[in-house]
Amino acid sequence: MNLPKRAEDAHKTLAAAFNTGDVQTVLNMYDFNGIIVPEPDKPVSGREKFEEAIKAILSIKGKMEINTVYCLQTNDLAVGRSEWNITDGNEVKVSAKGIEVMKQQPDGTWKIVIDHAFGALESLTITR
Repeated sequence: MNLPKRAEDAHKTLAAAFNTGDVQTVLNMYDFNGIIVPEPDKPVSGREKFEEAIKAILSIKGKMEINTVYCLQTNDLAVGRSEWNITDGNEVKVSAKGIEVMKQQPDGTWKIVIDHAFGALESLTITR
């Protein structure tokens, strides 16, 4: 799977990779020098921690849907606001509102530098 060439396509690309189990594309979507918040109040950084976080998210069985609420871009930086969930049939496994900061790479693709998956929440629902 190719990385997005437009910042506003990052959410769609991430959901598609999750739903096909494409771990490599999910990992490639991130700048490991950045920060990911895979659980509320638990930010991590560095390649090893990113991989652990992403594999934990991928272990949640179900279909991921990400709705882009907005994506604002200036030059090679963008900020996105998302509403996302992972469902298994009628059961909602995770439902949250996130904030993502993205940076355009020299090859024109976009990577997520900061992924606060729960950054715009008023409340949180997770079932396992």
